[in-house]
Amino acid sequence: MDKSLHDKLETIENSLPEIEKQLSEIDISRDQKGYAEMAKKHSDVSTIVDLFNQWKNIVQEIKDAEELMEVETDEDMKQDFEDIILLNKPQLDPLIQKIKISLLPKDPLDEKDVLVEIRPGAGGEEAAIWVGDLYKMYTRFAERNAWNVEPIELTASDQGGYNKIIFSIKSKGVYSKLKFEAGAHRVQRIPKTESQGRVHTSISTVAVLPEAEEVDLSIAPNDLKIDVYRSSGPGGQSVNTTDSAVRITHIPTGLVVTSQDEKSQLKNKNQAMRILRARLLKAEQEKAAAERAKDRKDQVGSGERSDKIRTYNYKDNRVSDHRINLTLKKLDQVLDGDLDQFVDALIADNEARRLANLQE
Repeated sequence: MDKSLHDKLETIENSLPEIEKQLSEIDISRDQKGYAEMAKKHSDVSTIVDLFNQWKNIVQEIKDAEELMEVETDEDMKQDFEDIILLNKPQLDPLIQKIKISLLPKDPLDEKDVLVEIRPGAGGEEAAIWVGDLYKMYTRFAERNAWNVEPIELTASDQGGYNKIIFSIKSKGVYSKLKFEAGAHRVQRIPKTESQGRVHTSISTVAVLPEAEEVDLSIAPNDLKIDVYRSSGPGGQSVNTTDSAVRITHIPTGLVVTSQDEKSQLKNKNQAMRILRARLLKAEQEKAAAERAKDRKDQVGSGERSDKIRTYNYKDNRVSDHRINLTLKKLDQVLDGDLDQFVDALIADNEARRLANLQE
């Protein structure tokens, strides 16, 4: 470990008692936001200090073993000390890498819940059916992680697919796990309606939005245009006899959000506001990231580096992520929510790129 990194870690370690003191002095009943921010800072610093202590302990073990080897005359004991050195030395470089990653600036949105929106792209009704398959994949992934899923809007298409699905996933750190799922997901398979047995290629798009609280951004009532209308289903038929569907237009940005799944106008308005806040927060973050990265070749941590991010090939039982060149021959398991290998690899790739940019 170089001296500058060591000095930085010592400074962080020395700051921990003061952070603990400040945390203990906050009245949580009066300042919940301040307490949450300080608790998050305490958690982040504690993680770094724990890793630093692990590194120091390993270094000390190696140093002690080397010193004892120099004075030890018994060959068996010398071999024991050499084994200690050989066991511990390979742990140092990965630990230093882990420490460097822990020092990277945290994405302030990582701990948030998410709204996921899936829509059909190219491919007609097959793309609409693919929307439903992706929804099942993400809900199964959420179940595997004991996350809470809440359907918000499921707009059916004419032939059994979906024109739009919006749902929320709630649990600590969900956005950090799912933000790299945003983009175009391509499926290659024979549709059930294909009589000639030809493989079709279809695309559905996934948007992953950190769910914004009212405190995250201020939306002036005068900036909103709210319209109500009658809900409609597949083919345009009316499914409601009252004007319960809601359309909200954010005038400064022109962003339009609709909600019609609930029978209550108030519930639809609340759902539409949830989606609007999430989209505005995401837009703000992307604008800030673009400004920070305007002199770089790549935008760090945007989660969306290409239109086509992943291909699901039924014939070859293959799933390929094009951003990290990872291919797994287990399509069935992936569609059943076994996404961990992709999620972990995408997070590791993002961290590696951020470290590389930091060192340039």
